[in-house]
Amino acid sequence: MSESGVQQWLEETAWALSGVEAGTPYDDLEPLRKVLADVRVVGLGEATHGTREFFQLKHRLLEFLVTELGCRVLLMEASESAAVAVDAYVRGGPGDAPTVVSDLGFWVWATEEVVAMVQWMRKYNSGRSADEQVGFVGIDPQKCSAALNVIRDYLVSDAPERLELFDEGIAAEIDAGPGAKPDPKRALVREAEALVGFLDKHSAPPEVLVAGRQLVRSAEVVCAEKEHKEAARTVFGVRDRLMAEAVDTALGDDLMGAVWAHNGHLAASRPSAAVRPMGRELRERYGSAYYAIAVLGGSGAFRARRTWPGPWAGSRSGPVEVNKLDRGGFSSLEGLLEAANPRDHFLDLRTVAQAPGEIKNWLEEPQMFRSFGAFVARWTYKFQFAPTLLPEEFDGVAYVVSTSPSRPL
Repeated sequence: MSESGVQQWLEETAWALSGVEAGTPYDDLEPLRKVLADVRVVGLGEATHGTREFFQLKHRLLEFLVTELGCRVLLMEASESAAVAVDAYVRGGPGDAPTVVSDLGFWVWATEEVVAMVQWMRKYNSGRSADEQVGFVGIDPQKCSAALNVIRDYLVSDAPERLELFDEGIAAEIDAGPGAKPDPKRALVREAEALVGFLDKHSAPPEVLVAGRQLVRSAEVVCAEKEHKEAARTVFGVRDRLMAEAVDTALGDDLMGAVWAHNGHLAASRPSAAVRPMGRELRERYGSAYYAIAVLGGSGAFRARRTWPGPWAGSRSGPVEVNKLDRGGFSSLEGLLEAANPRDHFLDLRTVAQAPGEIKNWLEEPQMFRSFGAFVARWTYKFQFAPTLLPEEFDGVAYVVSTSPSRPL
């Protein structure tokens, strides 16, 4: 397939977005009404965890999904236990947006952009009945200190004889981080399950039982192995399966939800069989009712922590820095998208079924695109691209031409 032919197809198939800022008219998003007509789960991705325009666009898309399509839950790649306070806030409860967002435990979300979204959710919910409100759910089992506090408070008042065992056992290990204590026998998981059994036997309040079950999921991630011959048993596989299960639980039988996460988690498949992302779990559960949107960007900058390249990575707790980036040449996916449509735009990949055969052949080939998490390798990140089989991994692509760093609180 010639490059000019690809550009022509991209130019004719995509439609322009009028901007990324929330609170603006939805005329340019109207095509999504038909695209998402039978969709229950919309994945809102991001190529980095530190790009202002990605967060703004996802906020804008969320507003459209809520006000126009009946979406009732935002499910975020954020602390499952800490998100309880955010949900209470957006439903009119106590606190303030900067505090509850900062307490989610990840620096990537402690930004002006996420706070603005949470404030909009509270404003939207004001005066509406509970079933008309949009809720906030954390799906990441990491960062479980809020659940630990709930359990500890209960034990102090109702079962002080178990407090020392709790503090020296579960509480001392369960927030260590993904894969921090790999254990094929899953001793920490069994200990957390025993705690839930104790709480259930003693008729602990519902919120305490919920916190206990959150600790079980946290323990699963802590005990997972970083490498395993079965993709589903690696830290990545376990964490993503648990996030998919959290989505399933929150949506129940009939709710529509939007999942806010990195592109890598939302992909319905990956080029490597050694990786099993949340998006694959969601595809298996929801089929075509799951629509994954990869959000990509052109030249600009983003925030991330830097590590040394290669075996010299060193500490992963350094300062968050601004990292400059260009979109890559015309051989990159971003380069092709921008050459065809040099403005913000959206591409519905489900139209591929009607595309010419030569376009289908092109899409069956791996494309190279930008993908960064919370860390980047110093210097060498500028040359980093990841492969993607677009129609297999994503259902749509939102492209933002110019990017800038997210704004920390």
